[in-house]
Amino acid sequence: MPKIVDHNRYRQELLAQCLSLFARSGFRALTMRQIATGLGVSTGTLYHYFPNKESIFVQLVEEYCEKDVAEFFAQVTFDEPLGAKLCQIMAFFLKKYVLYQQQMLIWVDFYQHSRQINPQGLAVLQHFFMKTRQQLADYLQLPSAKVDLLLTFFDGLLLQCLYGRNATDITPQIETFITFFEQLCIAG
Repeated sequence: MPKIVDHNRYRQELLAQCLSLFARSGFRALTMRQIATGLGVSTGTLYHYFPNKESIFVQLVEEYCEKDVAEFFAQVTFDEPLGAKLCQIMAFFLKKYVLYQQQMLIWVDFYQHSRQINPQGLAVLQHFFMKTRQQLADYLQLPSAKVDLLLTFFDGLLLQCLYGRNATDITPQIETFITFFEQLCIAG
């Protein structure tokens, strides 16, 4: 009797292992052959599920973003004042800080590569930004311009990894920002 394979589940399992491979080598340096070796599969198997490295990356971004959004909204309270909502966002961000640092560095590498070879590949990053922005605006009940400030702050915190800053190091910055941002939003 032939083995029954759930192709979607297997593709998801392969994809889940790819983030660490991209984080270790970077987007540009990693080849399909290296990905297959790292996953313990043949290149033929890898090409069966993913036509190229860019498609792996795009699906990886989509999967992680959907997963993070679902996880965040499953644990937050919606009927809180702005300050409490900001604290919930920041706590989630701190919990995922190392993972988000890896993602940002990989995304920068992908951006540098894709803008030269396939500018349409950048659409996934733009889509992620717009979707995240809208979801935060809806959750915080704030206009997009103020949410942009929050997202810019997150990007800056993530770049702190280049200076060797960890989650404990940035906690005072977060506390100060929450106070500042809340006052900014109350002021209009």
